[in-house]
Amino acid sequence: MLTRKELAEARGRAAEIFVQAGIALTDAERSAIEIADFGLSKLEETGLEIVVYVNTERVAAKELAMFPRQICPEHRHPPFDGTPGKEETFRCRAGTVYVYTEGEPAPHPHARVPADGTFTAWHEIVLRPGEQYTVPPDTLHWFQAGDEGAIVSEFSTRSRDDLDIFTDPRIERATRLADG
Repeated sequence: MLTRKELAEARGRAAEIFVQAGIALTDAERSAIEIADFGLSKLEETGLEIVVYVNTERVAAKELAMFPRQICPEHRHPPFDGTPGKEETFRCRAGTVYVYTEGEPAPHPHARVPADGTFTAWHEIVLRPGEQYTVPPDTLHWFQAGDEGAIVSEFSTRSRDDLDIFTDPRIERATRLADG
């Protein structure tokens, strides 16, 4: 759980990251930056700062700010409502992001992760500004920002974050705030 103060500080920090990268946000977008700690209360290590531009029945577009070495935990987007599941393309805008999917494991991955056994996909794709990668529906994946952090644009089919299936059973997609 995050405190309201931690939430406000993370939102302000993410807004500044977007400003520094030249990404213009409206006042409404800045105040609505979603802070996802995935229920682990370790935002600096595991989390995302998200601006949702659009999420309709057919398409979604988001901007993700990632603090240095921050991880979006391993998950997949299962089929729903007669669809094969969410397909998403990650485009690196700033920094470096290491994307991991199913497939041939990297012999020397760049990621630094907790030794808790919740990371099983180790096929590495390194994205630098201007590079992108598309993750097929229902494919196990996760990603981590490099040492300088990262900004990633996400373009996808309809986003249903509440349906995501995480490898780590402790993960809660919806951020909960502590009282006070």
